[in-house]
Amino acid sequence: MKPKAAWTDRFQYWLDNQFSRGTRSLIKWLGIISFVFISVMAAIVSLFKVPVNNAEPVPFFEAFWLSLMRTLDAGTMGADVGWWFRIAMFIVTLTGVFIISTLIGILTSGIENRIEELRKGRSRVIEEGHTVILGWSEQVFIIINELVLANENQGDSCIVVMSDLEKVDMEDDIRHKVHDLQNTRVVCRHGSPMDITDLRIVNLNTAKSIIVVSPMSENPDSEVIKTIMAIVNHPDRRDEPYHIVAEIGEPDHVEAAMVVGGNEVEWVLVGDFVSRVIAQTCRQSGLSVVITDLLDFEGDEIYFTRHPDLVGKSFGDAITCFQDNAVMGIKPSNSRAILNPPMGQILTEGDDLIIIAEDDDKINYSPVDQSTIKQGLIVNYQPPPQKPEKMLLLGWNSRCPAIIHELNSYIAPGSEITITALPESIQLEDPDTFSSLENARVKILPGNTTHRSTLENLDLGKYNHVILLSYSDILPPQQADSRTLVTLLHLRDLADKNHYHFSMVTEMMDVRNRDLAAVARADDFIVSDRLVSLVLAQVSENKQINSVYQDLFDPEGAEIYLKPISEYVFPNAPVNFYTLLEAARRKGETAIGYRIQAHARNSAKNYGVSINPPKHREITFAMEDRLIVLANS
Repeated sequence: MKPKAAWTDRFQYWLDNQFSRGTRSLIKWLGIISFVFISVMAAIVSLFKVPVNNAEPVPFFEAFWLSLMRTLDAGTMGADVGWWFRIAMFIVTLTGVFIISTLIGILTSGIENRIEELRKGRSRVIEEGHTVILGWSEQVFIIINELVLANENQGDSCIVVMSDLEKVDMEDDIRHKVHDLQNTRVVCRHGSPMDITDLRIVNLNTAKSIIVVSPMSENPDSEVIKTIMAIVNHPDRRDEPYHIVAEIGEPDHVEAAMVVGGNEVEWVLVGDFVSRVIAQTCRQSGLSVVITDLLDFEGDEIYFTRHPDLVGKSFGDAITCFQDNAVMGIKPSNSRAILNPPMGQILTEGDDLIIIAEDDDKINYSPVDQSTIKQGLIVNYQPPPQKPEKMLLLGWNSRCPAIIHELNSYIAPGSEITITALPESIQLEDPDTFSSLENARVKILPGNTTHRSTLENLDLGKYNHVILLSYSDILPPQQADSRTLVTLLHLRDLADKNHYHFSMVTEMMDVRNRDLAAVARADDFIVSDRLVSLVLAQVSENKQINSVYQDLFDPEGAEIYLKPISEYVFPNAPVNFYTLLEAARRKGETAIGYRIQAHARNSAKNYGVSINPPKHREITFAMEDRLIVLANS
């Protein structure tokens, strides 16, 4: 038979359990003990009719009040008269000193612990309609900046950021790098985005959207996928689908990511996206500015709209029905977005038009009078066949093969691509990777791209386009960007001194180094995580827009081209944008803007690029100016 524990041990065990429950439990029991003790002393004073200050005895409640006051303030008993009353109040005061001291200590410790908990960022967020950012990298600051611009016409908005960094550190970084939050509040919380318990802190069930950024770790894709799994499989998740946008880096991880996210996640495929942007922007001066204008929240943005009067009209008719908006394509009710669809495609009930507008309240349906179009200025010009091009690719990383295959989709047969990079950086899984290219012949010349002599020996003047890639596979981001910056400085200096006229696109790994590059012209576009951040912010505000970007950067669909204005209208004659729309329509293309070559080096005038210009305003174009169109070739 087991021996029974003594009652003292049981009481000690019970007392330990009560105290281990924390500050609230301690305060509760101290309050109970104080109440009981004061009540007992008040009962003694009233029952034994102890004279109060040599006066008449007092009833219980009056005695209780006198005892309570002496418990809270020891100096109260200094004026007491009568030894029996003094003794009773001395006992009350002495006991109160211990109890109140203990209570003050517990309250102070509890408040300090609570402040420390608040500093750790572990309290639950009570917000509705907020945007949640999970993870941490330099992209977070760009995303917050863009969301602030997107929310500037709203009364109150909130962004919640959670990562495994300390809350105070995140707040300091955001305060330092995001200078104007306008009417947007940013709330930071400390926790692991992959932890189901921690996800409760950010209140996902009431969030408007969720952005999962790629963390700064050895296996970022794995952590992103685990975070998505924690969100979609959360036991307390809401019934309706989440609006999640996340980035994935390696093409090999895409299928697994699609399975995990299902229909709730819009994936931004970083590798494919950056490769396609580089391939498109390197061949067209000013295209980088156009793409950035369409991706950020400054100026005009992409919206979806429908109007009952458009049902039954063709896309070719619809492009002139908006006075203040450029039309890009159609989003059918049952399929993905189509940019620059056939001009004869009929809009049906439920179809949306994809348009460019300053804001959603600036969409103005106003069909144009055909007399506004200057038919006599439209030219019927067929451009000559595309000529072979020579391209130089400096540097190497895992995206290089994808970039070259993308370029092969755009260039004419007989084109040449020369690759110069450190020998140890060039890694091809298949030696015949480039042998199947239809339009390009690839030549590899190992060399150190940071050495000026290497660049001088390449005969830069013969190249039409130069692509400068980061050594991100073999070097940390900062070292890789340092080599890129050195090479870029040499290239600019050689081009200026020898009057070379190649276009150039440069890849940076860290967005902070983009500003160090001091871009002085639109051709020197720096591709970095900034573009990915812009896409994440846009898709978080509108889930449908991801299909627009997928079509825009897919070589199989319509792309953006800057074509000579002389292919559409006669130069040196005043013409409005309605006339340019009609000229492009006749070629099966959709005009969305133009570029004035005279302003190509003027950043104050957006390098001459104007997207969604006023359609009634007349402008006289020079021969070297360009029309910005969506076209299939």
